[in-house]
Amino acid sequence: MIRALLVTGTDTGIGKTIVTAGLAAALVRRGVDVGVMKPFATGATRVRGRLVSDDVEFLRRESGVRDPLEQINPICLEPPLAPSMAAGISMQKIDLRKATRAFRALKAAHSTLLVEGVGGLLVPLLTRFTVAHLARRWKLPLVIVARPGLGTLNHTGLTVHAGRSFGLRVLGIVINHATPSRRGLAERLNPAALEEETGVPVLGEVPFLGARPNKLRHRVFDRIAASLFS
Repeated sequence: MIRALLVTGTDTGIGKTIVTAGLAAALVRRGVDVGVMKPFATGATRVRGRLVSDDVEFLRRESGVRDPLEQINPICLEPPLAPSMAAGISMQKIDLRKATRAFRALKAAHSTLLVEGVGGLLVPLLTRFTVAHLARRWKLPLVIVARPGLGTLNHTGLTVHAGRSFGLRVLGIVINHATPSRRGLAERLNPAALEEETGVPVLGEVPFLGARPNKLRHRVFDRIAASLFS
């Protein structure tokens, strides 16, 4: 039984937050006690003297959890850079122990915990300590969010290879249409090609939602949740 997993991506801006929140909401509909976490966030804004990440606010709101923000997001930095770089330019020191304490508290409080990464697997959190190192330390299997179009075979294959090189289990791939685009030949053929080339199942394909009814998003994430947690 999967108790916790990491949602990572092949790039930044790939839609990890949408996938994590959608999956959390689907699990809630299945009666699962789920927690969410984004241990590292950058590009935050200052609100009433406190740094707040838009991604974290969205994740908390859409998943419906009530855990304290300081547990959901223990490390929050202002510069829109990799965490190690953001901390350096801000003259701040990242306390990994603080993130680990929050992770353990959330994991103890919920039957299932969804952890959203920052950027991709090889983004540095500390000097020579990446998201992949954190996933290995916390023993988190991976769900990879990938783009639908040309180039995704290479980017996704590299991410799968990186995860496996760290000894991480790759549970599946979610293709996310983060922007509106025409569904061309590559978009039609890539799901099957991804499975064939990586040996990893494509769990689902999230369309560009825009102003479409939420029911479409619900159906997609319900199927993904069922494939991961049944």
